[in-house]
Amino acid sequence: MPSGTSGSSGVALEEITPANLEAALAIRVRPEQEFAVTPVVKSLAEAYTHPGTAWPRLITDGGRPVGFLMAFLDIDWRDDGRTIRSGLWRLNIDAAQQGRGYGRFAVESVAAELRRRGTRELHVTWHPGEHGPEDFYFGLGFRDTGERVEGEIVGVLSLD
Repeated sequence: MPSGTSGSSGVALEEITPANLEAALAIRVRPEQEFAVTPVVKSLAEAYTHPGTAWPRLITDGGRPVGFLMAFLDIDWRDDGRTIRSGLWRLNIDAAQQGRGYGRFAVESVAAELRRRGTRELHVTWHPGEHGPEDFYFGLGFRDTGERVEGEIVGVLSLD
């Protein structure tokens, strides 16, 4: 299980840079999970077009890439100027690294960043389905809000 520490001997989040871009692009989930996950290359393109809103990070363990996450920060959820939300936009744990606690580390890291920014809830969406991440998110304490966005379930985790 990841220790949650940073540095060369532990699990850490790294900004995406020219030095680690290829490692980030090489992250691949299991084939049966591909329906539920956007490839890293598309996530990074979206991060580029949403500066200030997207927070992409490479997840490493001892400097070795194991996953990718991207948070969203203070978006206008309903385009009404009143429903501002932050949360986990993307989570890709490499197929060979799943089941080792890296997904939990990613969610806890996003939660810590949002708390640091004064946010009280962490939102996430997921595709329902046999190989989807629903049990993972429920196991971390997310609850289904009853909302649906483009066929995806909207979940929320209290950060209080």
